[in-house]
Amino acid sequence: MMGVNCFFVVAFLWTGSVSASESVLTAKQLLAKMNHAMEVLNYQGTVAFLKNGKLEPMKYVHAAEKGVQQEQLLSLNSPLREIIRDADQVRCLFKETQQTLVDHRPFEHSFLVDIPKNLDDMGGIYQFEIVGEENIALRPSYIVAIQPKDNARYPRKIWIEKKQFLPLKVVVYDKVGVLLEQVVFTDIEVKKSLPFVAVKFLDAVYPVQAIQQIQKQSSDQAAFVVTQLPTGFREVFFARKPIHNAEQPVDHLLLSDGFTSVSIYMENKMAALQSGLQSVGAVNSYSRTISNFQLTVMGEVPAETVQFIAEGIQLRE
Repeated sequence: MMGVNCFFVVAFLWTGSVSASESVLTAKQLLAKMNHAMEVLNYQGTVAFLKNGKLEPMKYVHAAEKGVQQEQLLSLNSPLREIIRDADQVRCLFKETQQTLVDHRPFEHSFLVDIPKNLDDMGGIYQFEIVGEENIALRPSYIVAIQPKDNARYPRKIWIEKKQFLPLKVVVYDKVGVLLEQVVFTDIEVKKSLPFVAVKFLDAVYPVQAIQQIQKQSSDQAAFVVTQLPTGFREVFFARKPIHNAEQPVDHLLLSDGFTSVSIYMENKMAALQSGLQSVGAVNSYSRTISNFQLTVMGEVPAETVQFIAEGIQLRE
């Protein structure tokens, strides 16, 4: 997911704005400045998320102080909820049921967009290019295209504001240029400071119903072995954990190329489950049975990619 489903030394002014260089910036330099701006600036605005054919506007707040960050999303329409990210911990507060769910997500760092730190390592699989300029939320922005060099992942574009270098719009396309997902600010404001949400107070008002506190484990413990991957993808996280209130644990291996992530799930086959390819928006999944296990490979990648990975998975001897 862009979503729901997540990180350069740049000189900043204490006023909260970023001083642009007189020289021409490259696409990689713009992305590096954007990475840093997202970490150190205090900013808020209204963000429209387009995912799986559904458009949802939300209030977005990013607070930062002395290296500590907090993100907050507030839904503007029903169902009313508040989502807060503190480092690796994500809280989702459901206002109508007065419940809170807490999830441990060490592999994501932003609700808006995740960009790898070292873009020089990405040259073999992606091409970076400034392809134009445009106003987003009344702010002049550079348009940076991130084009994959193969068909194993989707192309995307990021609109980066010229003054503070914040991402104002992120779009994911399919291979023929059809829009699949979009995150766009309709208004944005940079502040000198913004308050952090008092999480302990919220937990007292909205009792925590479930906590997924999962620690990273070695993928050597997985019940399966991945024998083939598209170029650039690598293992970044593995955990064996219960899921969907099931009694049997599920093996979850997360793969990433820096921009795009793919999840592999394997669980004991409890009943006849649907196999084959399924697609919802930008997300494709491919499921098949291996012995007594159900395998599912899922991610915001083309259908051929999840099928390619799934067909190369074997049970560990």
